[in-house]
Amino acid sequence: MSIAVPVILALLLAGASLYAFLRASPSAIAQTLRWIGPILLGLIGLGLLLFGRAGLGGMLISAALGWLGRNRYTARAKPTPGQRSSVQSSMLAMELDHDSGKLEGRVLAGKFEGRSLAQLSLDDLIALYRECADDDDSLRLLETYLDGRFAGWRDRLDANESSGSRGTSRSGSMTEQEAYETLGLEPGASAAQIREAHRRLMQRVHPDVGGSSFLAARINEAKDVLLSKHG
Repeated sequence: MSIAVPVILALLLAGASLYAFLRASPSAIAQTLRWIGPILLGLIGLGLLLFGRAGLGGMLISAALGWLGRNRYTARAKPTPGQRSSVQSSMLAMELDHDSGKLEGRVLAGKFEGRSLAQLSLDDLIALYRECADDDDSLRLLETYLDGRFAGWRDRLDANESSGSRGTSRSGSMTEQEAYETLGLEPGASAAQIREAHRRLMQRVHPDVGGSSFLAARINEAKDVLLSKHG
């Protein structure tokens, strides 16, 4: 009787574990296996050490520790779904979706105040472009949006507008809060998280991949501002 009870309990526990495993989502199963693998490998290595196979046991334990280290780095570096970056000027508030690379915006002042850029026609956006004539940041943000939505929008502008001088240059340096918003990070992010967010965003907006030189410059500036706090 004393032997049967533990056996029955073990069978019930195994059955419950199997049931939970079968009911789990594929992502949860994959996440569990990712951590169980190196733990089992380490236990095997420990067992070999206890039985006098120090060389092979130590090799397996080292491999298990390396595996755990890679898993921890991957978990930290993996981008969070739905993460967004924010960039704001006096006329526009823009958001970049990290997953899709889609740029969205809202008008903060002027004739179209409160309107989403997606609601505006090309003629409306060109009128907004003229309103932004004295704000270099707003002009360049709007140019980035128009380049992505209307490939031939520049043909609708007069030659003197498309080739003439810009408005006033951006004044003042980026604040720490603006830097966090630009990289889509929470305050207090580590240096590794800052570098990872910068790398991920540059893959989306770098001019070499058809992105915006203005946004790339803002992202670079945000990284420099935040990393200077970790110096």
